[in-house]
Amino acid sequence: MKFSVFYEIPVARPWNERSEYEAYREVLEQVVLADKLGFHAVWSVEHHFLEEFSHCSNPEVLYGAIAAKTENIRIGYGVRLTPKPYNHPVRSAESAATLDLISGGRVYFGTGRSTTRQELEGFGVDPHETRDMWQEAVERIVGCWTNDEYEFEGQYWSMPRRRVLPKPLQKPHPPIFGATGSIEGHELMGELGMGLCSFSIGTSMENLTERIDKYRAASQRCEKPIGAFKNEHVVAFTMVDCAATKEASYAAARGAYEWYANTTIENFVAFSDWLEDRSGSLGTYSYTDRMRQAGRSGRAKSALTFDNMMRNNSVIAGDPDEVIERARQYEEAGVDQLLCILNPYDIPHAKVMETIELLGRHVLPAFAD
Repeated sequence: MKFSVFYEIPVARPWNERSEYEAYREVLEQVVLADKLGFHAVWSVEHHFLEEFSHCSNPEVLYGAIAAKTENIRIGYGVRLTPKPYNHPVRSAESAATLDLISGGRVYFGTGRSTTRQELEGFGVDPHETRDMWQEAVERIVGCWTNDEYEFEGQYWSMPRRRVLPKPLQKPHPPIFGATGSIEGHELMGELGMGLCSFSIGTSMENLTERIDKYRAASQRCEKPIGAFKNEHVVAFTMVDCAATKEASYAAARGAYEWYANTTIENFVAFSDWLEDRSGSLGTYSYTDRMRQAGRSGRAKSALTFDNMMRNNSVIAGDPDEVIERARQYEEAGVDQLLCILNPYDIPHAKVMETIELLGRHVLPAFAD
């Protein structure tokens, strides 16, 4: 199993005029260290309007800076939002191809459709059309990459014959991933022959294993992948902290882990309520109802305490030995690449740098081939 760093880029209140500047400066410093220590990749989200939770709305600019400052670490879109009007498929193809060229072929192209009211409502996106939009967009992106000239007439986008430039360095194109938090979505990614980004916060090892097994089974059934090749790489994410002692790690991680998990549930509650009020149906987002009910009943708040999440091994914290032991369970569940959220809310920069250093010196070697 490979280890990567993953960024939401939270900016905790109270803010000042340099808060966001410092957040981005620190991310770049952390990624440079991760590159030197042999981390496999860096991924970041594309989010909009999510105050405190994520100030990473234009990650392509960040990716360019990372490509210029690093040598080996791969760069993952985690994810590119594809529904209309977030990003036009042609612009997505151009963005990833340009990054692939300037990075020397280091791009992972993750895709997704969005699951917050703030973003979907803010951009005027019909949530009941996002899955169809997402799938059509991915098909068009692949077409732009793999055809000298390309034209299409679809439900949501059309383009007369054009030569979309530039083309990516990786041939036939960068590996494509689909993000999902539902069991149905895990099966869909397998059926489409896409790599899996299993974005399921607070998921126990038992549930994660079940989801990956369903993805693998669906992938075996795929005969015509949506890309030019089948990608069976499984990526999962979790919060990770490491310190010289377990006690120091637990103290640093506790509050930030609980804030991130509970804020995620609050966003799902708001999203599900809005969607049901808007149309009377959750549609392809029906899986969010389980989280909404848990949030309303108070079950989520009691389940998503630091101690309970550690008990389920849905998060990782501790000294290097404990981190290795906990990470092994992700490997055994079938994860190929573990995305480590090192700062889910307000963990100080120096502490994140310590975690990267300890992971690089002690944990990554334990998983070396």
